[in-house]
Amino acid sequence: MAEATQAAVKETKAQKVERLKRTLNPWEHVEQIRQFAREGRSSIPAEWANIYFKWWGIYTQGDGIGAVGGQGGEGRATDHFMMRIGVPNGIVDSRQLRAIAAVTRKHARNLVDITVRQNFQLHWLTLEGLVETMDALAAVGLGPKGACGDVVRNVTGCPLAGVAHDEILDASSIAQGISHELSANPDFYNLPRKFKITATGCRTWCSYPEINDVALTATERNRANGIERGFSLRVGGGLSSDPHLGVRLNCFVPFDQAVDVVRGVAELFREQSGLRENRERARLKHLFLRQEWTAERFLAELEARLRCKLDPAEYEDVPNDIYRDHVGIHAQKQLGLAYVGASVLRGRLSGDQLAEVADLAEHFGSGEIRTTAMQNLILLNIPRKRANELVKEFEQIGLHVDGTPFWRGAVACTGTEFCKLAITETKGFTRWLVEELESRLPEFDQQLKLHVTGCPNSCGQHWIADLGLEGKKIKHNGKLVDAFYFCAGGSIGAWARTARPLGYRAAASEVPEAIERLLRTYLDSRARDENLRAWFGRHSDAELRDFLAGTPFPPVQRDLPAAHVPHGVE
Repeated sequence: MAEATQAAVKETKAQKVERLKRTLNPWEHVEQIRQFAREGRSSIPAEWANIYFKWWGIYTQGDGIGAVGGQGGEGRATDHFMMRIGVPNGIVDSRQLRAIAAVTRKHARNLVDITVRQNFQLHWLTLEGLVETMDALAAVGLGPKGACGDVVRNVTGCPLAGVAHDEILDASSIAQGISHELSANPDFYNLPRKFKITATGCRTWCSYPEINDVALTATERNRANGIERGFSLRVGGGLSSDPHLGVRLNCFVPFDQAVDVVRGVAELFREQSGLRENRERARLKHLFLRQEWTAERFLAELEARLRCKLDPAEYEDVPNDIYRDHVGIHAQKQLGLAYVGASVLRGRLSGDQLAEVADLAEHFGSGEIRTTAMQNLILLNIPRKRANELVKEFEQIGLHVDGTPFWRGAVACTGTEFCKLAITETKGFTRWLVEELESRLPEFDQQLKLHVTGCPNSCGQHWIADLGLEGKKIKHNGKLVDAFYFCAGGSIGAWARTARPLGYRAAASEVPEAIERLLRTYLDSRARDENLRAWFGRHSDAELRDFLAGTPFPPVQRDLPAAHVPHGVE
């Protein structure tokens, strides 16, 4: 009787995923994907479609409606697929970029996105196209393996590694070393959840160390024989619906120990069985948020695993920069050379544009291209005297080097166009929003991080934006429509804090007008030399909410819609 009762207990989502992961390492079964392609879509079992494909950077593509069109918080899948291509440290060359452009045109309807982790992301892939794309990428040293799933995701880093004139050190070998050591390593195929790592040697922290599970930021210390360069270590950063900025540990990580230290953190994460009980509380940050770990305990556990004591942390100069995007023409450390960063609105490109960027990289430079965490592209090793000519060529293919604050600061996630978890459309909305704000506020003169995310998961990183828009659904004029909940004042670096939920929500069609009211109030009332961040800081949530609404506005709860959302997706 007891056995029957136990058998009747429904398996939780976390238990199911953990069981499936113990059963099979997807990286050992790539031939299974080829067999699916031969036998057709109907041959794919649910565990592959919903779980195992992710280890190969593959998701089933949504039907364009998003979460509200399905059940259990997830929308309906189509017969098409999304593929994420890993690019460690955002380093890619013209040959590789042409290969991505070619598969984009052949298999992805000429559409490709740059993600906030320096990846490329394809959509509209058929099952047969998946295999052909994987083979074409492998031929140039790229691939989707490990780009998704409960594994070490694409290891990010400063895209200017080795060329930035003011970098503390070139950390690209560390980022790529971590990727080689941990990504697609069978010892780490079964982590409690996704695991995001960054290593940067720059002074602007452009890879967002504050929101990674593990982050190395360059620092230096005086020694008897000169200056030693190494890293500070942060752990537990992450966004989603419960944001948490990384905790700095009191340790100095020598350059030659960096990969081993990060591996130690990954091992520590892997062995936290308590994190495997709930998928929504399985990230490393939940040791701090839910299990009362402290920085001191984490360091002690790490040092025990490493079997050595790390020296205390050194002073670090935390950056003030807002954009961290490297857009524009800037001198490299190499004499006479410059890098040119182009702003890619919402990270979206065509395969044709990618191919042209590859041509430009060879024609003007050395064929080296870098992707950024703000969904942009950088070309390296451009002779200074030719940089302005390159800028004009960028403009000819729809990429801006001198964009407005709205264009330059906009970031958007995938949204309902392709994502089954999204509540609102984001990519088209963001382009329209930028165009509206450029028209309404041509005089706006401040840096502005304007992030749009289609659901509470914060893939669009709205928690670290000056203005963050989180996708919702509301009843408007008798219809259920896309809407956005406003957050403000998010920041990283010296002013690090997560954005404040303001209690204001508006239909997507009304968002430009609300932002215009807010920013005009700022322009009209700011003190001399007062930037937008400081102005936000001296106004209450209620005041900012009223500025957005143009009238006193009672607060609304972030996670309770004004009208019923099908299947309880909010």
